[in-house]
Amino acid sequence: MTKLTIIVAFDSKGGIGINNSLPWRLSEDLVRFKRITTGHAIIMGRKTFESIGRPLPQRRNIVLTRNTEWQHQGAEVVNSLQAALHLIDNTDAFIIGGADIYAQALPLCSQLLVTEIHQDVACDTFFPHIDPAHWREKERTTYYSEQNKFNYAFVTYQKIHSLS
Repeated sequence: MTKLTIIVAFDSKGGIGINNSLPWRLSEDLVRFKRITTGHAIIMGRKTFESIGRPLPQRRNIVLTRNTEWQHQGAEVVNSLQAALHLIDNTDAFIIGGADIYAQALPLCSQLLVTEIHQDVACDTFFPHIDPAHWREKERTTYYSEQNKFNYAFVTYQKIHSLS
């Protein structure tokens, strides 16, 4: 069975981006992202892919877009999250953005790997609310970025499965 995990970084208001780019540069988060996702399928929207600018190496890059003409070498293109899930049947995958893809995938995921930036940053794109009725915090490790002069935390959330 496929295990779907969201991996995301957001600020204290849930902001994940501005003008189709990351609003901060936190090298520790990028290193963690690479370590966790290497060797796995990553699913993203077309705008997220274009903000990265290339397929990420050593990962299966699956891009969702409504544009049936869009293609990019090194990316598998689908027009729905369900089509992406069909491609990765029985393998683990990571949802890496953007906001619309996160919102679609949130009910289907079993785990969230969050980097919380403990600062308000100018953002125009936001992560959906993490409902504590559906998610519980499993692990939290807090750090301070000397380069950025802010605290941040790596947080793991597990989905709460209903007993009904």
